[in-house]
Amino acid sequence: MTPRIDGRQPEELREIVIEPGWQPSPEGSVLIAWGETRVLCSASIENRVPPFIQVRGSGWVTAEYDMVPGSGNRRIRRDRGGPVKGRSQEIQRLIGRSLRQCLVLEKLGERTVTVDCDVLVADGGTRVAAITGGAVALRLAVKRLLDRGDLDQDPWRGYVAAVSMGMVAGSSLIDLCYEEDSRAEVDMNLVCTEAGKLVELQATAEQGSFDLESVTALSRKGLAIVLRDVIPIQRLAAGE
Repeated sequence: MTPRIDGRQPEELREIVIEPGWQPSPEGSVLIAWGETRVLCSASIENRVPPFIQVRGSGWVTAEYDMVPGSGNRRIRRDRGGPVKGRSQEIQRLIGRSLRQCLVLEKLGERTVTVDCDVLVADGGTRVAAITGGAVALRLAVKRLLDRGDLDQDPWRGYVAAVSMGMVAGSSLIDLCYEEDSRAEVDMNLVCTEAGKLVELQATAEQGSFDLESVTALSRKGLAIVLRDVIPIQRLAAGE
């Protein structure tokens, strides 16, 4: 086993810190620091739903994701009203799908919660950090609605969190930093609920191919680590 670039064990996470209340205006906001990665997540509520919502009284959760110009190792250009970058669009759809698992939408009422995830520093795992921090921002927003008396019952179903995984130089690693991710033979992301159910599993062969058994084994490790180490951090950040 080649030592990891930052000295961690194969299944060891980087430090995760979630700080709530970073923005006063949104109903919920956090800054999540996951290793060197930093993502600002805010949840804003509007008293309307998109036209495609057919169930009267039901709500919706959506997300937007972007990397600010100085977040990477080179300047990232802003969209400036043009088409959303393909990568950003793919990731924000993933975040939205994941965060909708947190709520019973029928209990939210005719409201839309938009969770904005802005990457301030990117060092690998930005999408899993956005999902994990976004879920806390969403929980804080729901608690704000309950405190204001805008909701009769709590629509919260449970936390959703994520972790990155991969095969690097033939070794199975959990929580890849940028240097590891850029050299990975297999790149994976796992999203799950606090009940231990998978929401999404992404696995891509960057070099060569992989067998089902290795993906299954790595996924089991990732799921266990999220339940044991990540979700308790979310609950603590939300005051639960």
